Amino acid sequence: MRLRHKPWAKDFIAEHSQYVIANPEQYKGKWHEVFGNDHPIHIEVGTGKGQFLAGMSVQNPGINYIGIELFDSVIVAALQKIVDQKLPNMKLLNVNAQNLTDYFDDNEIERVYLNFSDPWPKSRHSKRRLTYKSFLEIYEKILVKGGEVHFKTDNQGLFEFSLISFSEYGMQLKFVSLDLHNSDFEGNIMTEYEEKFSEKGQRIYRVEAKFMNEE
Repeated sequence: MRLRHKPWAKDFIAEHSQYVIANPEQYKGKWHEVFGNDHPIHIEVGTGKGQFLAGMSVQNPGINYIGIELFDSVIVAALQKIVDQKLPNMKLLNVNAQNLTDYFDDNEIERVYLNFSDPWPKSRHSKRRLTYKSFLEIYEKILVKGGEVHFKTDNQGLFEFSLISFSEYGMQLKFVSLDLHNSDFEGNIMTEYEEKFSEKGQRIYRVEAKFMNEE
């Protein structure tokens, strides 16, 4: 993804600190206080411009959503959606996903979404993929027992890698789709990339992977 520098981004984020949470480590284990309720919390790692998470927030008002995005020049688009649509159940973190355990306590999150993550196609970069085992260890720690990772991509190679990674980690694969838009899956919210790729006739892959660590 080629990023355009937006010199106004930091100021816009600072002006809406109620949505883009600064110093999120201070809320570790206390995110229900941020939202003001005890609803389940779902996070999207690599939320991009926020179309998916904003759509999910509207579709599921009884769930709290947190979008994780490293680049401030991208997260401002997600922030604009929150401001425009007045979404009370959506927050954003402008942080690195490698540090999620600094921001979330054990068993604090109900579900993790990974949508159209960078495929890092070169083998030597496999550890950077968000479905690599080191990231799965992070998700498992912050998720409730038996928590799930929901993953979508247009990249067949990344999808195959992820299925193997999930399986080798001991996760249960559910609802594996090799062509999501021609399946019977209901309630799908598309990301910006998903719309773009599907319009070109590209196949969308999806899987739900469950950690088998239930007590």
